[in-house]
Amino acid sequence: MRHATETPAAPTADDGREPAPAGAAGGALRRIVRRPGQRAPGKSAPGKSAGQWTAWAFLAPVVIYLLAFYAYPLYRNVDLSLRDYTVRSFVQGDAPFTGLANYAKAVGDATFGPALWHTVVFTLVSLAFQFTVGLALAVFFTRHFRLSATLRALFLVPWLLPLIVSSSTWSWMLNSDSGVVNAVLHTFGIGPVNWLTSPDWSLWSVTIANIWIGIPFNLVVLYSGLQAIPSHIHEAAALDGASGWQRFWRVTFPLLRPVSAITLLLGLVYTLKVFDIIWIMTKGGPSDASTTLATWSYRLGFGNLLPSFGPGAAVGNLLIVIALVSGLVYIRVQRRQALA
Repeated sequence: MRHATETPAAPTADDGREPAPAGAAGGALRRIVRRPGQRAPGKSAPGKSAGQWTAWAFLAPVVIYLLAFYAYPLYRNVDLSLRDYTVRSFVQGDAPFTGLANYAKAVGDATFGPALWHTVVFTLVSLAFQFTVGLALAVFFTRHFRLSATLRALFLVPWLLPLIVSSSTWSWMLNSDSGVVNAVLHTFGIGPVNWLTSPDWSLWSVTIANIWIGIPFNLVVLYSGLQAIPSHIHEAAALDGASGWQRFWRVTFPLLRPVSAITLLLGLVYTLKVFDIIWIMTKGGPSDASTTLATWSYRLGFGNLLPSFGPGAAVGNLLIVIALVSGLVYIRVQRRQALA
């Protein structure tokens, strides 16, 4: 008589073979069930090399463009600044290596100090007014009143116009004899101002023109940043009793800080290299009163019968270093804010 606790015999398969032990079955199951995208051992991913070639094919135009229009010109500019190039040696390519002599020559020139100061004033004043006026207009247009979209489109006109058109228009408006600005001043009993030919006014004239041209860019970017701020935050601040100024200064402006930082950085890089506005309106004059590093670099390299390619390239490289340092400062500040 068999005991009830006796283990029954394991069932056999239909073909008469005994099934694999539980451990072997579990291993087989683990070998069959794989993570998504995981290929079986010993098998290569089909089409992987073709996918890599496709990716490189899409990247090739961008890489070629960067090498041709950024890397090579930058290399040539550095090479120009480190050699004593003349017109003959520029064609023949046998300019002697001079190291940092061109940089020392540019920094020691009497024009360097005033040009650097004019660049600082032109850049900081332009950025301050462009950002302030652009932010005020962006806040104004968030109310979505009637014709707000039409007015925003009209404010983009100065940004869309070619710089040669804008600069020529401002030259005509600020003309001492027939300019519309002096005509308006005359109606108020104010005498004519030599906006473009006076050493006291020429730098401020080109700065005003540059501010007018740069306001639309700040308006567009800051308006987009304001649109990204959730409306319920302002509603909660209003329910807590915050005034309009308090909501802007304590809620809107801090939330707009990342957009403001990138707007100021882009404006700084653009304003440092402004050349056409100043050259068309005053050519850096009179008596270098509106000369900046950008216009001085051009005049050294191309504005004389005997061009100084080396010092001109050195001044241009100094502008690049200033823009690069500004970008690194921005990255460092953003990293600190992210870690805070």
